[in-house]
Amino acid sequence: MPTKTIMIQGTTSDAGKSALATGLCRIFKRRGLRVAPFKPQNMALNSAVTVDGGEIGRSQAVQALACGLEPHTDMNPILLKPNDDMGSQVIIQGRVHGNMKARDYHLFKPQAMQYVLESHRRLESQYDCIVAEGAGSPAEINLREGDIANMGFAEAVDCPVILVADIDRGGVFAHLVGTLELLSPSERQRVAGLVINRFRGHMGLLQPGLDWLQQRTGKPVLGVLPYLKGLHIEAEDSLTLNAHTGTEATSEQKLRVVAPLFPRISNHTDFDPLRLHPQVALTLVGEGQVIPPADLIFLPGSKNTQADLRWLRDQGWESAILRHLRYGGKLIGICGGFQMLGKSLHDPTGIEGNPGSQTGLGLLDMETTLTLQKRLDRVEGRLVIGGARVTGYEIHMGVSNGAALARSALHFDKGQEGALSEDNQILGTYLHGLFDHPEACAALLCWAGLTAPQVPDYGQLREMHIDRLADALEQHLDMKQIGQLLAVGRSG
Repeated sequence: MPTKTIMIQGTTSDAGKSALATGLCRIFKRRGLRVAPFKPQNMALNSAVTVDGGEIGRSQAVQALACGLEPHTDMNPILLKPNDDMGSQVIIQGRVHGNMKARDYHLFKPQAMQYVLESHRRLESQYDCIVAEGAGSPAEINLREGDIANMGFAEAVDCPVILVADIDRGGVFAHLVGTLELLSPSERQRVAGLVINRFRGHMGLLQPGLDWLQQRTGKPVLGVLPYLKGLHIEAEDSLTLNAHTGTEATSEQKLRVVAPLFPRISNHTDFDPLRLHPQVALTLVGEGQVIPPADLIFLPGSKNTQADLRWLRDQGWESAILRHLRYGGKLIGICGGFQMLGKSLHDPTGIEGNPGSQTGLGLLDMETTLTLQKRLDRVEGRLVIGGARVTGYEIHMGVSNGAALARSALHFDKGQEGALSEDNQILGTYLHGLFDHPEACAALLCWAGLTAPQVPDYGQLREMHIDRLADALEQHLDMKQIGQLLAVGRSG
């Protein structure tokens, strides 16, 4: 029987779940439906602040935009933000619940499921349909017990599942068949169809494989999505950054922006307006890579600021930054990157590891102390530089104090924020989305040395890419069959 929820699961991480869900959200919105996104459990360091003052994964915030909605904490009730390889900060319905090791969280899953179902019920009562997204793969045998992210949720709410696989990475038929073979009979029955993502080439060469796949699995192939070159949909985690690591900044007349790819980088969508700007050449430098010359060095956010600061030093960035500043280069630090610019970082309660303090880069006269209370806020105001408008959000657990903050970088209605060095070379702020507003982006690029910067509207670019994705889905998916899975058109 049709339900109000449809779930997108993948054979692997980065198979295309987020993109498929985002595109479907936009398609259903175009058709006049009240549609909302949902992800029961998300593990990501890229998050967003919601309209109700909480924190959810970035992918659901983007999907909310595709639905024409403000992001809400019910759209991603469980968010796990890894602290290290063994544990994560657990966010429940937008609020910090605490840190848990993997084994402890496994025991906590039955309770987490209740929060998941509670949020889903609220959405179900308000919207015509819900596009839910799974996490990783439903065929992870070691994670099957107490699963809340994939089939465990789908079984609990009795919703159909579309299984998507990425042909670009190879082995797509093995991924699909193998995943189905590892599901229980009831879970296998729940899979309503298959989608192949990122196909390049002539469809005639793929058709024999599609015929075999449908015969072998008994599942319809609902569509083959083409590889959409240049498509930009904000990513939920740092895995997709690998494709951009070490990009050569060789184009003439472009501002050279260089940033370290921290092992625990967070909110990396701060880079996106720069990555998409036609006059910027962005290079992300990973472990062991050469640090190239730059006009602007950008220190991004971090989930573990002290550990990433040690990594920064081990990779030779401290001397490179000092040399960069001696030659007149500009430096921006956001959130964790901002904290690194100060004299000291203190973690008296061991939020990021063992309690203690660490010497910062000493480029701004301030110190930061990590506190248990996380600041979550959506803000707007003006840059000191050019008085340009800025919009964005704050997500951090540190409190900074010191003389450097008297020379603020931004003006908000609530007061001053950030720091701008006396020599006008260093800017630090807790504001994520610093480059999102076109006025701010142009002013900052001009400050960094770009002559006559263009003013592309990042918000419009994001909408254009979502529409491009939805158009491709409309063309290549069997939307009639997908629509039949849902009881659409009913009021809540």
